[in-house]
Amino acid sequence: MSDKARILFEALDLDRNGTLTRQEVIIALRTKGPTLAASGTLPSWAVGDADASSALFDAADQNGDAVLTLEEFAAVVDRRFGWR
Repeated sequence: MSDKARILFEALDLDRNGTLTRQEVIIALRTKGPTLAASGTLPSWAVGDADASSALFDAADQNGDAVLTLEEFAAVVDRRFGWR
């Protein structure tokens, strides 16, 4: 898992409980996405609308429990963003 994936996960974990819900991902990418992209934490092309954020969540939720762990999240974003 890349350091970038861990940093991004922590930035998106709005309630700081160690997991991400679909709503957290959508809200956090909408509110924090441009700042995260400007800081280099998130590729600028990855800042999308609610549908794109929801699709990212679906791709990462491998076990279908509607909650993302750091490991699930990192596996997808590392591959999708070319971090690993």
